[in-house]
Order: sequence, then structure tokens, then C-alpha cells
Amino acid sequence: MTTRFDLVTMGRIGVDIYPLQTGVGLEDVTTFGKYLGGSATNVAVAAARYGRSSAVVTKTGADPFGKFIHRALAGYGVDDRYVGTSEQLPTPVTFCEIFPPDDFPLYFYRFPKAPDLDISVEDLDFDAIRAAEIFWVTVTGLSQEPSRSATLAALEARGRTGITVLDLDYRPMFWESREQAREWVGKALDHVTVAVGNLDEADTAVATRDPREAAKALRDRGVSLAVVKQGPKGVLAVDDSGEVEVPPVPVEVVNGLGAGDAFGGALCHGLLSGWDTARIMRFANAAGSHVAGELACSDAMPTEDQVLRKLGEAL
Repeated sequence: MTTRFDLVTMGRIGVDIYPLQTGVGLEDVTTFGKYLGGSATNVAVAAARYGRSSAVVTKTGADPFGKFIHRALAGYGVDDRYVGTSEQLPTPVTFCEIFPPDDFPLYFYRFPKAPDLDISVEDLDFDAIRAAEIFWVTVTGLSQEPSRSATLAALEARGRTGITVLDLDYRPMFWESREQAREWVGKALDHVTVAVGNLDEADTAVATRDPREAAKALRDRGVSLAVVKQGPKGVLAVDDSGEVEVPPVPVEVVNGLGAGDAFGGALCHGLLSGWDTARIMRFANAAGSHVAGELACSDAMPTEDQVLRKLGEAL
């Protein structure tokens, strides 16, 4: 029988190599920490922290970093049965520099191709994808074949049943141009019920950086819930009941990377809990704030009690 997960994500996985020194360029860093990474993977980890059953559809290399990933997923309570192995491609690693409060350059080592972009239609368990309470895919998964076709096939099989989320996750280095990305994002939008992204990602999706225009354009594409993250201006969410705008939760930023994935996992938890949109946005904002105040991404994903404490601090 098919296992029915609360959340199945599909997309990037890898190893984050983060400096243990802040305000220092990589050329001068002497110590690093190794962490599980990748946006779709971090969202699954974040949801698991709330007690949600989660799994990730992805691939690693046949190397020690791949072994580390499987062990890390198990440690976080994320099911790894859909994590395949590429015999030819290495597990990707990502380095960052940490210059708080708002400069965190990323350096992706995903050449010649990351295994998570080598997912094919034949790798997919369509029954599990259809059965999941929430299915989450990312724009990065549309950037190359065969992952592009696999992502679209998974969305088509899902058929806008249940909650289907598109993380707008636009990374320019993975695309030839914003226009190319916009074409494929448009095809994915035809199959999803929730879209979430920041202003730049909204521009890639629907050609506007105005948050309300972007939300309306996403809704006009059939998206039930449009979430537009506005940085210091907070988050705008529009659904069938109207518009909600929630201010950010103050935090002394240590590393802004991973805050969006924490937001995503908390969004999934709120949707699964049946909360109203305003409550979900407040909770997700606080989860993102918690992670922004920590060094790591996956390791820093909060429990519900930690998020509620962060919300209490903001009152």
C-alpha cells in the first residue's frame, strides 16, 4: 500500500559548507561546518520538526556526501525512500559567506549537473505524489531536463488535488535568462494551488514586482493562495477570503539563508492544521525569524514551541 505522507517535496538536496566565522571572505575562512541543505529538503526537515510525516524526492551522488545526506535525513525524521543515487554525478556542495545583517553570497558547486536535476519521470512514485496531503515543488527543478519534465509530469498527475505548492525559488545562475524561467514557471502555475516567493521571484513568475499586482496575477492563474514575501515590509497573502499583510518578526540576523525554507515548512504545518491565513503568516514569519538568528539552515529549523516563543517575544 502507498504511504500517505503529510508532505512530499521534490527538488534540491546537497551539503551546505558554512563558515564558522562571520564577516570574513571565503579566502580567509579557516573553519567550516557541514550541514544538510537544499531548499526542498529544508522544507521537509522544517515540517518534520512539527511532527509532520515528510519525504523528499531527489537524488544524491554515490559518494560520502551522499551517505551523509541519507544519515542526516534519518536523523531529522524525513523519509529517504525517494532519494535516488546517480552513479555519474557528484553530490553538490554549497558554500556561503556571512556578512550580517543582509549579505550572504552563495557559491553553488553543481557541475556538470546536480543529481537532483537528473530526476526522470521513471524515478517518480506517482501514487505517493497523488496521496500526499501537500506536494511541494520548486522553480529550480524546472531549470534543466530531465527534472523539468519530471516536475511537470508530477504536477499533472497531481491534478490540483489537495494542496500543491510551487516555491518560486528563482536562482539566476541556474537559468539562461529570467524570460526562460518565466516560460516554464507559467506552465507549472497551471497545476498548483499555492505559490510562494519574494518580490524578485514574483517578477520572474508574473512580470511584476508590485506585491498586490503579483498576488492578483498569481490568483488569476488559478492559484488559491498567493504568498508574496516583502522583506522588511513583511508578508502579503491573498486567498479566497481576502488579503492579509503581516509585519516581520524582529531578529538580530546571523545568517539569512534558510529563513525562507523555515517559512515554507511552517506554512505547510499551518495549512495542514487548518489555521486561518493570518495565523499561518504570523507563525511562518516567526519561524523564518528564528532561523535567521542562527548559523545553520536544517539544524536550526524550530519546533512549534520555539516558534511560539519567538512570537511571544515580538508582542
